[in-house]
Amino acid sequence: MNKLVSILMAVFFIIGIFTACSEKQNPPKDSKEVTMLKEKIAKFVPVEITYDETLLSDREKVVLEKLYRASKIIDELFLEQVYIENDQIKADLISDLSNKSLLTKNPELTLELEHKLELFNIMFGPFDRLEDNEPFIGKNTKPLGANFYPVDMAKEEFEKWIKDNSADEKAFTSEFTIIRRDNDKLVAIPYSEYFKDKLTAASNLLKEAAEYSDNPSLKKYLLSRANAFLSNDYYQSDMDWMDLKDHNIEVVIGPYEVYEDGMFNYKAAFESFVTIKDPVESKKLEVFAKYLADIEKNLPLDDKHKNYTRGSESPIVVANEVFTAGDTKAGVQTLAFNLPNDERVRQAKGSKKVMLKNVHEAKFEKLLKPIAEIVLEPEQLKYVTFDAFFNHTLMHEMSHGVGPGFIKVNGKDTEVKKELKETYSTMEECKADILGMYNNIFMIEKGVYPKESENQVWVTFLAGAFRSMRFGIGEAHGGGNAIIYNYLLEKGGFVFDESNKKVRVDFEKIYPALKELCNLVLTIQAEGNYQGAKDLIAKYAVNSPTIETLRIKLENLPVDIKPVFAIEEKLK
Repeated sequence: MNKLVSILMAVFFIIGIFTACSEKQNPPKDSKEVTMLKEKIAKFVPVEITYDETLLSDREKVVLEKLYRASKIIDELFLEQVYIENDQIKADLISDLSNKSLLTKNPELTLELEHKLELFNIMFGPFDRLEDNEPFIGKNTKPLGANFYPVDMAKEEFEKWIKDNSADEKAFTSEFTIIRRDNDKLVAIPYSEYFKDKLTAASNLLKEAAEYSDNPSLKKYLLSRANAFLSNDYYQSDMDWMDLKDHNIEVVIGPYEVYEDGMFNYKAAFESFVTIKDPVESKKLEVFAKYLADIEKNLPLDDKHKNYTRGSESPIVVANEVFTAGDTKAGVQTLAFNLPNDERVRQAKGSKKVMLKNVHEAKFEKLLKPIAEIVLEPEQLKYVTFDAFFNHTLMHEMSHGVGPGFIKVNGKDTEVKKELKETYSTMEECKADILGMYNNIFMIEKGVYPKESENQVWVTFLAGAFRSMRFGIGEAHGGGNAIIYNYLLEKGGFVFDESNKKVRVDFEKIYPALKELCNLVLTIQAEGNYQGAKDLIAKYAVNSPTIETLRIKLENLPVDIKPVFAIEEKLK
């Protein structure tokens, strides 16, 4: 009997060993939820964002640190602007991950929570920005007006309030107010009041950074922007930002883009760019600024709509990103920016274009080249170049600063963005991209670029359009690119080959088709034609059959980069 027991124990021991080995070789499969989260996170390829600290003096290194810490507050501000429940959702995820009792009872939950928090941080909320804000935590739909308006407020209620209370229109449509309920009334609360604690902390950090800055123009900007956080008046600090000169640290911090406000495109979201200027590359681009008047004159738009009143200053800076925060960091990463957006500043001084070279390099290698190899006809791959990619972004940003800005509609002085409402961001990004191509062809005619680069302009943009459309057609850049692709395909400028499921440029038809689209978009803006904008978006900003075919072929590629900022590790 003892011998039998010993044999059985030995057998069970051996079975246990084999079972353990089998489990090591074939670990338990991820749950459906974890698999979904992993797939979403995999759409962002991690890229380390480094910077050359040797370009800075010891005092400038302190300035950089203060700006980084102020930018961390910008992350918090934007998170609150995106969704009213964001802070609570994040706190709950962190709390659950620290709850050892909960995780011990449910070991699989750890992985799910970790992935949810990682994706939440990428998206700045529980909504997938690449999938038309589909929720990945909970079931709630993202409010169209983000957290800028009461969750239960419809567009019609807002419009009726302004109609019935005309004195409130300026405050209600201001980029820098939050709309809230006060019993049975709607009220506009200045950012400086609503976000007082966070903005005061950020303001203090900017003042501390200014104390260490030896550059008078940077010191002036930091102090005026610190004051703007408390006064809610950003005009003077925008003017001061335009006047930055002889500086190594290129920084802009504050509320700017209105994409997050899907209801009206009125409200500005907080963001920050902290960069180090590349003086050699910046010098190379100075030649473009002198062509702004010629570019405006050359626009395919009725002369009565052309805008020669915007300021002639158009500094162009090439910089390497050190850290970004808020709106620009949510989901898809920014290649460049063209600010300020205040038409008063643009009229007085123009706008500044800042090109992020290290981000361009990362996106070209990790995203654009692999996309081109899948979607383009093989014989046109040779026309996909880094210079064409970089130059298109440059001209895209310059093109934001030309064309209609202040306009007159039915005898009333107004602005394009006010008239086009929620369509404005998509229309403006579409405009900047089509004029990016149109104006680069103009630069070839002017002899700035060599004639042989013309085909590179067209083909590199075509590949890049699929990079942008993968951000989601409901997003401004993706929607703008869908309009361009579908329109030019309809006109024969782009040609889709059904036999090999590839697309190419028709070099004979592309320019006249593009010029026609430029005229259409610019005229809609110049006339403040809201219905025209809605109609164009409804017809062309769609996931057409060929877009869907090519997007499916790209599914295994990352959609964008996920920046891993070296400064984060250094200043933890």
